[in-house]
Amino acid sequence: MNTHLSTQPRRVKAAFIWPFAIVLAFILGAFVSTVYSLEVRVRDRSLAGRVNAVAKLVDQKLSKDTDLMQAVLYTLMTNPAIEAAFRHQDRAALHREVGPLFDTLRRDLRITHLYFNTPELVNVVRMHSPDQFGDRITRSTMVRAREQGRAAHGLELGLLGTLTLRLVMPWQANGNTLGYLEIGEEIAYLVDEIRDSLSVDVFVMVDKRFMPPEQWKQGLKLLKREGSWERFGSQVLVAHTASQVPAALDDGMLSRLRGGSTEVFNDGERALHLAMLPVSDASGQRIGDMVVMRDITELQQTFLKSVLTVTLLSLLVGAGVLVLFYVALDRVERDYQRKHDLERQLLRLDTEHQRVLQIEKLSALGTMVGQIAHQLNNPLVGVVNLAQLAEREVDDPQRMRELLKEIQQAGADCHAFIASMLRFAKVSGFESRATDMGLVIEETVLLFRQTEGRRLPVEICVPEQPVVLTVDPILIRHALFNLLQNAAQATVDEGAIVIRLERVPNPDTRAPGWSLSVTDHGPGMTPDMLERIFVPFFTTRNEGTGLGLPVVQHVVLLHGGYVRVDSELGRGTQFAVWLPEEPQPLGKPNMDQAPHAA
Repeated sequence: MNTHLSTQPRRVKAAFIWPFAIVLAFILGAFVSTVYSLEVRVRDRSLAGRVNAVAKLVDQKLSKDTDLMQAVLYTLMTNPAIEAAFRHQDRAALHREVGPLFDTLRRDLRITHLYFNTPELVNVVRMHSPDQFGDRITRSTMVRAREQGRAAHGLELGLLGTLTLRLVMPWQANGNTLGYLEIGEEIAYLVDEIRDSLSVDVFVMVDKRFMPPEQWKQGLKLLKREGSWERFGSQVLVAHTASQVPAALDDGMLSRLRGGSTEVFNDGERALHLAMLPVSDASGQRIGDMVVMRDITELQQTFLKSVLTVTLLSLLVGAGVLVLFYVALDRVERDYQRKHDLERQLLRLDTEHQRVLQIEKLSALGTMVGQIAHQLNNPLVGVVNLAQLAEREVDDPQRMRELLKEIQQAGADCHAFIASMLRFAKVSGFESRATDMGLVIEETVLLFRQTEGRRLPVEICVPEQPVVLTVDPILIRHALFNLLQNAAQATVDEGAIVIRLERVPNPDTRAPGWSLSVTDHGPGMTPDMLERIFVPFFTTRNEGTGLGLPVVQHVVLLHGGYVRVDSELGRGTQFAVWLPEEPQPLGKPNMDQAPHAA
């Protein structure tokens, strides 16, 4: 107990309330940040879903239109008149036979290109531009169809800055190649279908290195479109669905989008979310990008309202928790004040308490001295009485010898008791060394058989391999001998005493160790006896000293082990000594980990 206490106790609220408030603010901030990051993740995931939907829709549309154009070319190839005109490269006949069909295809199916080319890839007829012919077609779809001998299709960039879906098919007749048919459609219509289907705007950008500026400007004039070549540094806008391009969409944003990120910005009163898809031509070369833009104004407002609501609720909850904590600390502080006052009162009683402890120690010592005196008084009273009798029987030598023999026996009993006391006092000092436990058991059993008159059988169960522990062999032998004597005294018939050595970990610490147990088949012990068996001088036999089992326990504790007792009335008792596999520090037995006797 402290010998000095301050006049005023420590202020608990002041010590805890501010650190708690800081920690609480940090937790609330982390919570709000987590909610915000989750909302952003949901928003980005939603846009990613739209971008994937755009990519799938584009693939589906291009695949569907490719199948339709392939069906158109198969129809042309099965027409004998068209085949004859193409075989003879009769331009007039081709215009006459195919012209009405091409007008229908352009009006109803958005077909914008139809070519008839020779096996040498020289153009015979352009149905969409009748005045242009005789040039050689070397686009990638045409070259691939010629090299592979089968249909080839894909997106290609036109001279006027348009993206065209082209399909080229070889025309085979009687094992010979008559030439190649090419059909195509400009896909500008596709961006409008994407907007109508998925509620997103699309900007189609093409790298300037694939398009001369004069041809792009010519395309603007012919297609009656508006655009600015200087709007972006390395790309030019060729198609879009929005009424105007956001001012924030610049080269820096395009570079970040191309890197895989998404962008969120405000354009006036609108909140816009952008992502990008690559655009590749028929050869697999990336020729531009498709920017997908979603209006998230309502979603952003809902998102901000949710974050604000969560923040306000978090602040309210935090304030409530802080108030409750303040109230709890106030109660703790009052309790602490009462405890402080109580400690000051206890401090004044410290002297009296120490005196009481000293009296208790003296009382315990007196009890022990009384027990020793009782053990010595009985034989000494007999000695005095026998001496008086011997004085009266001095004339009878025979009677005198009998009395002197009894006096000698009483002295021997006193000597044996004092020897036991001395052994108990000297057991605290020991010398440990590596010891073969099997050899200790054999020597102890041999000594026991020489001193035990009934010749009780002893069964020894030890491992085949030697068990070597760092112990004091003399003390361990002494403890085992006491256990064997107890077992013999408890055995009422010829039942065997069982000694067992086995590896058993400490049940509390799981430390490795060994259990040395002695089991008898006696009557067992009552719970009251089990509670007192290790108390010095407690014994149930008239001739006992009550020091055997306390000595056993003391020896085991000095080795860092413990003693466990299992007993059942009518079935016998087992004393198990647990010793650690690694030696423990001398004089520091781990009594807190010793299991209670059962």
